[in-house]
Parts: sequence; structure tokens; C-alpha cells
Amino acid sequence: MMDPLIEKTGQHKPESALETPLPLQRNAVNRSKPAPKRFVKNQIPDSILNDASLNAAISVLPSNYNFEIHKCVWRVRSTGAKRVALQFPEGLLMYSLVISDILTSFADVAHCFILGDVTYGACCVDDLSAVALGADLLIHYGHSCLVPIDATKIPCLYVFVEIKINVDGLVNTIEHNLGSFKESIVLAGTIQFSSAIRSAKPELEKRGFRVLIPQSKPLSAGEILGCTAPKIGSIANANESVAVFVADGRFHLEAFMIANPGIKAFRYDPYLGKLFLEEYDHKGMRETRRRAIEKAKSAKSWGIVLGTLGRQGNPKVLERLEGKMKEKGYDYTVILMSEISPVRIALFEDAVDAWVQIACPRLSIDWGDAFLRPLLTTFEAEIALGEISGWWEKDGCGSCGNGLSCRESKSCCGDGN
Repeated sequence: MMDPLIEKTGQHKPESALETPLPLQRNAVNRSKPAPKRFVKNQIPDSILNDASLNAAISVLPSNYNFEIHKCVWRVRSTGAKRVALQFPEGLLMYSLVISDILTSFADVAHCFILGDVTYGACCVDDLSAVALGADLLIHYGHSCLVPIDATKIPCLYVFVEIKINVDGLVNTIEHNLGSFKESIVLAGTIQFSSAIRSAKPELEKRGFRVLIPQSKPLSAGEILGCTAPKIGSIANANESVAVFVADGRFHLEAFMIANPGIKAFRYDPYLGKLFLEEYDHKGMRETRRRAIEKAKSAKSWGIVLGTLGRQGNPKVLERLEGKMKEKGYDYTVILMSEISPVRIALFEDAVDAWVQIACPRLSIDWGDAFLRPLLTTFEAEIALGEISGWWEKDGCGSCGNGLSCRESKSCCGDGN
């Protein structure tokens, strides 16, 4: 019987052993290659760290939220930025005015802009709007640098806003409930809890657990995004492992479950101090997406939506998709849209038979059924256009990760239909 500290949540329709260390090898140094660049840590001056007035202003912000204000002030001062754009996810927007006032008062910022458009994730960094406003620097709060700083059109500082939680509570809850899985714990979460995850690993190892913190580069170790998650196939008996995901919601965890259908997933809510057994309807999701693809195969006119929310849209992908449409003689229209919703798509009525969105794959996976016409991801569009085979048409599915054929009843795809 499951421990009372674990609660099982219902299936949400689209909504371990460590790796064996490799022996150390001594490699010959290739003298023809230039030596790697060395980076010197940019130390924040004591005059900023010990500024009593600045620290008093910072004390207004929640003490368990690390907005890294000292670093922000130092970055602004050291670069001489006078026009600074601030970007926050909706959950942190309430602190934007306080931070704006601090930067104006203590960093000599002449104009501080708050970008008020919705920010769903790391893909929404809006450097283009910051450039249009004439900003010298963009500070993006709440997400990691999925878009590299050398790819933005303006200097960008990412502040993760790590949240302090009770690490002992996390460790004790895992030990109390998952003691039988000591050989196979996968530990991950959202970027806000990355420090807690790293701190929990050695404590769990002291208690006999073998812990893997996975990584999908360029993301931080243990960090999972709603669209990006590592596939745990490199450890022995991966399907006998359990994952503990630290977050107060399940959107990011779902990405991990989609990528690893054979791994049992628990979510640790750091605010409630409880473990929740989470489930995902893999078979239902795949069947829903298969039907959408099959329906799109008969489309005569296509709509290609290029997402303009931050950096969600990729012009290179658009260019490639347009080439395929022209090659096959399809009639298509390119539409730029910041937020893709069933209401907005429905305004085009019957002018478009099927849609492809170059924005966020979870839009199609989670909410595809809400659209009157098929709304495909670019991968699904490749199947509909006949460029690649559908997963249901193959003898085995690379996503199963359990060694079963997709046509077997126990696989993640069920009977393959």
C-alpha cells in the first residue's frame, strides 16, 4: 500500500543506477590546436555587496527568491547601460516595479522598460523587442539561457531566480517513500530548484541511494523544460528506475514522461512537502496525434504559423518547410502569430485545411484537439508530407525505450493503432 505521503494524480491527457564511470585515459595533447580561452570571474565589488541602502531595498523582495540584484546592478554599472529592458514570467511580474526602481536608483539607469508580453519559457526571451525600444541591455528573469547569449541581438543577462526550499524535507521524503529504489533514482526539476537538486544528491548518496542528475545541453544539469528533456537510456535497467521531479506543477515533468515512458515519475511539491505519483496517457496522446496527421494528409491548402513570441519561431525551419511545400505543389500561406489559440485559428474558417506551427510542440501535443483543423508540429508535418514514416508504421518505436515493438500491447503505443 502506498505511503500516505504519496498521492497519486489522475492521468493527464495532453494536457537507477548511475552510469558506469569510464576508466581514465591519458590522451596526447594536440599542440596544433590553440589553447582554450581562460575566463576570469567578474567579482562583484564589496561597495555593491555591502551597500546598506541597496540591501535595504533588496529586503523588500522575498528572501527565499534569489533575484541576484547585486549582480544585476554590477552588470549595468560595468557595461554603462542606460536603457535596460526587464522581462519576467507572469509569476514574477509582481516584483518587476520594485526591481525597476532599484536599478534606476542604484545602477544609474536612465530608462527601465518592463516587457509586459506573456513569457511562457526560456524560448520567449524577447531581445528583438528590447532592440526595438533602443535598450542597451536585456535582463531576463526566471529562465535559463536556452537561447545563447551570443545569439541574441542585444547583450542579455539571464537570472534564474533560484528558490530556497527545505532540502532536508526533500531528502527525508524520498528516503521514507522510495527506499526500495535506492539503486535507481533520477533527480531533476525546473531551474528554480537546481541548487536544491544538487544539494540533495550527496545527502541521498550518504543514505545509500545512487542518484543520476541528467542533462540536456545547453541546459543545466537536472533542468527540464516543457519542450526539452533528456532520454534516460544510458543507465542499466532504466525502466526499473524512478524519477523524482522537483516542481509545483507538472507541465515540465510531462516533457520528461513523454521522453521516458518506461520510467515511473514522482513529483515533489516543495511547498506542500509531498510526493505525487504522476501518470501520462502515452497511448491516448499518440493516437490523437496520429489521427491529426492522417487527416492532414488529405489537405490541399496549408497554413504555416511562424511564432513571433520571443524566439519561438525559427526562420530556417520555415524556409525548409516552404521548400517542401513548393516541391510537392501544395498551396500554402505563411502567417506570423505571437500566440496561437483555437479562437484565432478559427478566424480563418475553411480557407486552410491543415496547419503547421513553428513555435512550441506542446501546443499541438497538449491542445491539438481544441483546433477545428489539424495543428501539426514540424515533425508531424514531415510525416504528413511523406518525408518520413509515422511511428505507427514502423516495427519498433525509438521513443518506447522498453525494447518492445509498438505493435505489442504492453508498449507505450499499445497495439500500434
